[in-house]
Amino acid sequence: MGQHFVLIHGAWHGPWCWKGVIKALEKAGHTAEAPAMPGHRPEEKRSQIKFDDYVKKIIATLNRQPTPVVLVGHSSAGFLLQSSAPLAPDKIAQLIFLNAFVLPDGQRQFDLVPPEAAEGMAAAAKASPDNCVPVMEDFVRYQLMGGESRAMQDALIAQLVPQPLALFTTPVDTKDFDNLTLPISVVLCKDDVSLPPGAYTEMAQGLGDVHLIEVDGSHEALFTQPDVVADALIRALK
Repeated sequence: MGQHFVLIHGAWHGPWCWKGVIKALEKAGHTAEAPAMPGHRPEEKRSQIKFDDYVKKIIATLNRQPTPVVLVGHSSAGFLLQSSAPLAPDKIAQLIFLNAFVLPDGQRQFDLVPPEAAEGMAAAAKASPDNCVPVMEDFVRYQLMGGESRAMQDALIAQLVPQPLALFTTPVDTKDFDNLTLPISVVLCKDDVSLPPGAYTEMAQGLGDVHLIEVDGSHEALFTQPDVVADALIRALK
């Protein structure tokens, strides 16, 4: 009997980035959905989006599930899982972190990125009309999608939206998450150069002795190699 996956996207992205993964999961006999986080549809206003709005959306998605699901978080959604899972543990069968930020208690995502990058993003958001970090094309092309074709980069960039700054600057309380006993797996795409070498592995180790699956691919492998990522998610099941 197949599992139901709830797939949470990261910063700048939307449910569209999971489309290929969902198709591959369904082909393998599972079901899946990818909710849009607040402010992540192009037409939505995003100047007032707060960190708690993301958590509330995930909890609302979980609370309407008839049976426990496999909750997957990519990139910045890693610490969204840390924040939301303790609020609905009975709705979760397993957690999977996909090249995800896993934060120590009391830290923000900006605490785990190079200071010059955090300062640049904060300044860009301050200069924007909606307190959002704009889509940074060079960052996407050469870090998030390093090694991918220009056409594939263009296809992804065309769908990204400005990112509400609060996602990056809100400290996360992980104490309740640290006390959970849910099964946890980690999927790592080994060609990810969006952070210094070993950074995602080091964050994953903060989760303890978890099931680890490694595959080839960039930070955006969920978009560029969805079959590979879907297969890894299936292999990560416990």
